[in-house]
Amino acid sequence: MYIKNFITPVLFLAAATVSVTSCKPKSAGTAVSGNAASKVYVPPGKYDEFYNFVSGGFSGQLSVYGLPSGRLLRVIPVFSVDPEKGWGYSEETKPMLNTSHGFVPWDDLHHVEMSMTDGQADGRWVFVNGNNTPRLARVDLKTFRTAEILELPNSAGNHSSPFSTENSEYIVAGTRFSVPPDDVNGDIPINSYKENFKGHISFVSVDKTNGEMKIAFQLKTPGVNFDLSHAGKGKSHDWFFFSTYNTEQANTLLEVNASRRDKDFIMAVNWKKAEEYVKAGKGKKHSVKYAHNTYDEATHTAKSAMENEVTVLDVADFPDIVYFIPCPKSPHGCDVDPTGEYIVGSGKLAALLPVFSYDKIQKAIAAKDFEQETYAGLPVIKYEAALYGEVQKPGLGPLHTEFDGKGNAYTSFFVSSEVVKWNIKDLKVLDRQPTYYSVGHLMIPGGDSKKPFGKYLVAYNKITKDRYLPTGPELSQSAQLYDISGDKMELILDYPTIGEPHYAQAVPAELIRDKQLKIFDINANKHPFVTKGEAEAKVVRQGNQVHVYITAVRSHFAPDNIEGVQLGDEVLFHVTNLEQDWDVPHGFGVKGAANGELLVMPGETLTLKWIPDRTGIFPIYCTDFCSALHQEMSGYVRVSPKGSTVPLRFSLGDKNEKPEPTVQ
Repeated sequence: MYIKNFITPVLFLAAATVSVTSCKPKSAGTAVSGNAASKVYVPPGKYDEFYNFVSGGFSGQLSVYGLPSGRLLRVIPVFSVDPEKGWGYSEETKPMLNTSHGFVPWDDLHHVEMSMTDGQADGRWVFVNGNNTPRLARVDLKTFRTAEILELPNSAGNHSSPFSTENSEYIVAGTRFSVPPDDVNGDIPINSYKENFKGHISFVSVDKTNGEMKIAFQLKTPGVNFDLSHAGKGKSHDWFFFSTYNTEQANTLLEVNASRRDKDFIMAVNWKKAEEYVKAGKGKKHSVKYAHNTYDEATHTAKSAMENEVTVLDVADFPDIVYFIPCPKSPHGCDVDPTGEYIVGSGKLAALLPVFSYDKIQKAIAAKDFEQETYAGLPVIKYEAALYGEVQKPGLGPLHTEFDGKGNAYTSFFVSSEVVKWNIKDLKVLDRQPTYYSVGHLMIPGGDSKKPFGKYLVAYNKITKDRYLPTGPELSQSAQLYDISGDKMELILDYPTIGEPHYAQAVPAELIRDKQLKIFDINANKHPFVTKGEAEAKVVRQGNQVHVYITAVRSHFAPDNIEGVQLGDEVLFHVTNLEQDWDVPHGFGVKGAANGELLVMPGETLTLKWIPDRTGIFPIYCTDFCSALHQEMSGYVRVSPKGSTVPLRFSLGDKNEKPEPTVQ
C-alpha cells in the first residue's frame, strides 16, 4: 500500500458538503474586520495597487479587476463571441475562433498565467486555457486584447493548463480527459479505455520577442486525467509537477470508479531531459490537424492557419522522464513554493495535506527507492521517500495552495469553507478564516512565483447563497478579499465577479499601467480596406458584394447616405475610426443585421458584414456614446429589389457623389 491513514470516507465528505453549503456559518454577517472600508477604499481619480486577471469560467472570457477596490475594469473576450466589442462578429476577428472543428464560438476558460522572467511576472502577456475545445490563448497587455489562440491536438479537456516554466520557455498544458490520439481510428468502444486511451502533455514554446506560440513537443502518457500542475523553481527549474486522478482508468461513474484506489499520483516530469531527447531527434512526427490563429495589430486582421504535424515522445520509451509519487486520492492542486523545494499535493478526499521535498525526490530517483509495482511500466517513488511531512487536520476538501513569500502557505478547503494558513517548515496551522461559501481557487499576488507580493489574498467561492441581493435562480459569482499582511487573515471585502471564476493572477499596477497602447496610429494602419480620410470614402460594387469604405469621427459617418444596394447583396462596411485621441472609440450597427456591432478604436479599421433580407430603408448609427451630438451620428442605407436600376451612389451632407461604377 502506497499511502497510509489519510483516506476520508466519501460518504462522510458528501455529508459534510451538504452541511456546509446548506447552513449559514455563525457570525457570517459580521466577519469583516472593523477597518475594512479604509483598507479597500480607492479615492476618486486614484488607481488600484494591483491588476487582477480572473478566469471567466464558462463565459469563456478573461475579466480584469482592480485590487483592493474589487472594481471591474474590463472583460477581455478570448474564446467566446462578445457582441459588446464585436469579437467574433467582425470579419477581422472571426478567424480567431477557428478550430479544426470549424468556427467554435465558446469555450470554458479556467486558468490564468502571467508571462515570466526569472520566475516572476514580467507584465508582457497573460496566457489562458480553453478547457472544452482544447486551446491556449495569449493576451497582449499593451492592448488588453487576445493576440493568439493555439489549438492543442491529441487532447480533450485542456484543464492542467496553462502553466509556465520560470522564463516562459514553455507554456505547459495537460489534458483532463485521456482519449485516443488524433492519428488513430477513434471509432472504438468506450470500454476499451485501458487499452486505447492516452494522456498528452503539450510543451508550447513562446518566442521571447513577440510571444508567438508553437507546439515544441508533446509527451504521450498513460491514460490518466491531469488536473493541475506547476513548474519547479530555482533548484527544481528543470522539473514540472502534475496532479493526476482516475489512475483506475475508469470510463463511467467516475465519482465512484475513479475513487476506488487508495492513492493517485503527483507526476514529476523532467522537461529538460525530454527537451534533450527531442533535440536529439528521438521524437516521432505524428500527423494531426489543429488551428493556429494570430491577430496582426498592423493590419487589424486575424489569420487562421491549419497545422498538420506534432512531435511526440512516448514516456513509455523514456522511463527517465517521468516519475510517479503517491498522493492522497483525487488530488486537485499541485503547488510549488517560492524556493522550489516543497511541492504541495491536495487530495480532495483527504484530511491531511502532504508536502513533498524536491531534494528527497532527487535522492529517491538516484537510489532507485521505488515501489516494486510500477504504474504503466513507469517508476513509482515510495511515498515516505519523497515526503517532507504532512499538515495534520488542516481542514476538509483541500484544493489549492499559494504562498506569501514569508515562509507561509495558504490552502483553500472546499468542504469546510475556509482558507487555512500554515508554516511551510514546521507544517503547523497558524490561522484559519471562513469563506462564504465553498471556496475553490485562491490567489495571492505573485503567490505561485519566486517572489510573491503578498499583502492580499482573494478567495473565489463556488456558492454565493446570501451574500448579495438575490437575482433569481442564479446568483452572482462571489469573491472575497483578505488582508494577509499581519499574523491573522482579515476579511475586508466581498465583491461579485463574472462567472464562473477559477484561477486568477495579480501583479502590481506599475508593471503594466504605463505600457498601454492608447491609440492606433492611423498613418501606420495597413488594413486592406482602410480609409484614412473622408476624401477617400467610397462605395464599390464587386459582383454581389458591396464594399463601403466609411469613416467615423465625432460626430458623423462618411458617407452617411448609401443607395443602390440590392436584395441579395453582401454589404461589407469597412469602418475606420479617424480619431487620434485616447478613449474615443466609435461603434457601428445596422438595423436587422444578423451580427453584432463593431467597436472601433482610434486609428483602427474593422468590417461588419450585412446581408439585407428585405427592401427598404435601414438606419446605421454609432453605438458607443462619443460626443454631445452622438445621437446625430447616424445615416441610412437604401435597399432595392434584385435587378433594380437604382444606381449605386453615396453622399455626405449636400455633397452628392456620382454613381460608382461596378468593379468586375
